[in-house]
Amino acid sequence: MPTQSVEAAPDTREAALPGFAVAAIREEGKWRCVALDPVTLVDLDAAITALRSQRSTGAILGLLDVDDEFFVLLRPSPGGVRLMISDAGAALDYDVAADVLDLLRVELPPDEDVLDEPWPEGDLGILSDLGLPSDELEVLVGDLELWPDEQLDTIAGRCGFAGQLDEVVNS
Repeated sequence: MPTQSVEAAPDTREAALPGFAVAAIREEGKWRCVALDPVTLVDLDAAITALRSQRSTGAILGLLDVDDEFFVLLRPSPGGVRLMISDAGAALDYDVAADVLDLLRVELPPDEDVLDEPWPEGDLGILSDLGLPSDELEVLVGDLELWPDEQLDTIAGRCGFAGQLDEVVNS
């Protein structure tokens, strides 16, 4: 799945930020995907608000592929939002990643050498009820051969909405 560039709102970032932001919504056993505003790639609050505005009686999952460097999974819940970031080290360079760690109350380690490998953080069980157990998600995130968009495509395939995601990302 190729990455497409999106332009962030001028008040959040001066330059375009490649990637995609999609909401996957499951209702009555069927998935549909909708593109989210590109500002959600740079503003976690905007991403959470956009997901909460999607009305559904079933699961709602946000998928953010940020600059093809890392991805974020979000699931609104009555008590807040469940989050998972594929590489917490991205918080050194990306505000949205730093915001994820803030919400998770996680700090980066003082030794930057630790950050040479992907460091997933957050709720690795975020997709367990949708067909992807936490241990498999952890293995997928650690696969250095896959780009974040490919990891998200694999996640979508395991959960049953790969075709819908591909349609939205490539339209």
